[in-house]
Parts: sequence; structure tokens; C-alpha cells
Amino acid sequence: MTTQRLYFDDAYLTHFQARVVKRLEWDGHPAVILDRTAFYPEGGGQPADQGTLNGTPVLDVQAQDDGSIVHVLERPLSEDTVEGRVNWDRRYDHMQQHTGQHILSQAFLRVAEAETIGFHLGATTTTIDLDRGDLTPDEIARAEELANRVIEENREVSARFVERLDLERVTIRRPPKVNGPIRLVEIADFDVVPCGGTHVRRTGEVGLLAIVRTERYKGGWRITFVAGRRARADYRRRRELLAQLGEVLTCGDDDLIPRVERLLAEQRQLSSALRKAQERLLSVDAEALWNAASSLGDVRLIRAVFDDRDVELVRKLAGMLREQGPALILFGWRGEGKGRFVFAATPGLNVHMGNILRAALAEVGGRGGGRPEWAEGGVPDPARVADVLDQAQRAILNTWSDTA
Repeated sequence: MTTQRLYFDDAYLTHFQARVVKRLEWDGHPAVILDRTAFYPEGGGQPADQGTLNGTPVLDVQAQDDGSIVHVLERPLSEDTVEGRVNWDRRYDHMQQHTGQHILSQAFLRVAEAETIGFHLGATTTTIDLDRGDLTPDEIARAEELANRVIEENREVSARFVERLDLERVTIRRPPKVNGPIRLVEIADFDVVPCGGTHVRRTGEVGLLAIVRTERYKGGWRITFVAGRRARADYRRRRELLAQLGEVLTCGDDDLIPRVERLLAEQRQLSSALRKAQERLLSVDAEALWNAASSLGDVRLIRAVFDDRDVELVRKLAGMLREQGPALILFGWRGEGKGRFVFAATPGLNVHMGNILRAALAEVGGRGGGRPEWAEGGVPDPARVADVLDQAQRAILNTWSDTA
């Protein structure tokens, strides 16, 4: 049931006729196997083509081990003879990206002796994974430059099948992963590699290749790039971003970095001043809360509810108060559509704030707990904050009276 793969002979073929040899179901969708097809099936890091068969959308294309190709359809196809049309924009985009990948992989091999061990052609970007974990920015830049020079030279890209025994006479970038005849894709005087994908006829059709992101990945490097139409779209997007930044910061491209550096320096100064002001205000808050607290003998019982205050500041205030002297702190915080709690106690007091908070929250559908000296939790309804504090205060008073 082997399907003849027309794209092997002509990647630019998008219109063909074929005969249905089998109907089946694939992942809950109707599907057909044809005697011949121009549709590329998903594989080798390249996504499947899309298009139509007799006007019926082709959702996916998958190859099977027996050599047949399954065309997954939007709706059943009743005809035995079909006219296929491949979505050219998608096909050509994949051709540009895949040829660009071959060029860039060979460029990294020549510049940095870094071999490609992974390849994925995504919807917006393409990635290659390299086996070297110590690539330098200079090597990455030189590989990108070499790739674009090969593109500019408009070298021929060709494909041919060879028998495995004939591979001994060919220098290839990596060994084949399949048995039987091997399809080699060659970029003239630059790269030869086993590949079953679709490619442009000449490197000049790739147009432009741009590395847009690099990151360490599984001990090596992952290189993200765009080529062809994607590269032009990425350039336009970045130009628009620079123009918008220039308008916001009222400066030209050459002044953007100095302007941003100046703003960051000012932001650091303001943040430092704000932290100092917050610490002074916390000291004032701590003194006021301490003086207004009720007393349980020598222990202060401090209770407060805050609205839309930064929870880190609430935590810091609780920590300051419990270090100031023997104290039990019950803080509630209302903000972001929920209620939160910080309970704290000076170490050594015979009160378990974690148990008290957990029991109080259970009464109103909240969750939380913690250690004897520190507990945190929350409740979905901010209106129940006062109820939780009331319950917790009663529990503390009962505990205190029992131990008095």
C-alpha cells in the first residue's frame, strides 16, 4: 500500500490527481490513503502540509510504517478519484525554514564544531539543538554570518536517492536513520545530509536567516531562528517596537540604550528611597500597634486588618513586632479579591499559631497553618477576614485562660 511521494521529485508541486485506495478513521476523524500524493507527512522535525482533497480540508498528514500516507480530513470523502491542492504558503514557508536549518547546522559545524542533535520547525520559529555547551557569542555570530553568506551565494539545492553502500563515497553531515535507499539533500559545495523533507531549489530563496534567541539546553545550546518570510516579518516587528520605544522615550534609535540605562538608574534610586521610607513607616506602624494593643499579662495581643497593602510589608511588620517583646500578632489583609492572614508569636509563648489559624479558617472555608511561632493562610471571601480574626482571638483567650 506504499503511497508514491510526489514531493520527492518536485517540492513545488501543489496540484495533483490521485486515487483513493483505502478509507479509515484517524483520531476520530475520517481519513484516506491515496496511491500518490504531493502532501508532506509530519516527520523529521517538519510539520505536515495542509490543503484540500476535492475541496475537503486536510487537517493532518501522517506516514505509516508500511509506506502509506494517511490524509486526515475534516469530513468524509465519498469520491474514489481526488484532486489535491497543497497550501502553498505553508509549504513554501516550511521549505525556507528547513533549508535554512540545513545551512545553519552546517555553519555551526564549520565555525564551532557543534553538531545538530535536534530540530523542530514550529509555527513561528525554528530551533536546532547543538551538542556543545560552551558556545561563545562570537561563534554564534560567525555561524549566522556564514549561513547568510551561503544564502547570498544562491547555491543549488538538490536531492537524490542513493543505496546505503554508496554512502561510503559521500561525505555527509550525519548518518541516516532509515534502512534502504537514502535520500540525500545537498547544498552545493557546502552540505550533504540524509533528509526526507521539502526544500527550495537554491539557497537564495531562503532570503535571510536571523538567530532570535539562544539558551542553554540539556548540556548544550538551543538556537532559535527565523528565515525567509518569517525573518522579514520579524524585522518589521522589531522595527515597529523600536519606533514605539523611541516615541515613548522621545529619542532616536542610537539614544535608546543610554536613555533606558538612565531610567533604570533612576528607578534603582527611587526603589532604594522607597524602601527606606517604607521601613520608617513600618517603625511608626509598629509603635502605634504596640501602644494600642491589649495586654495578656506581660504579653501584647496585637490585631490589625490591612487593605491593599503589600503582603511582604505585612510579614515584615509582624516580624518586627514579635521581636519587640512578648507578643501575639493577628494580621488580616484584604486585597486582590481575597483575604490573607499572617499570625506570629514571640518564641517561647505557650500558643500554637499554626493550629489556631487552621481551626479559624476551617470555620469559613479557608486554608492555612504553620508553626507555633508563624502561620499564614487565606480565605476566598475577603469579607470574612474579621470573622477569622474574631475566632482566632477567642481561641487565644481560651488558651490563655486555661494556662493562667
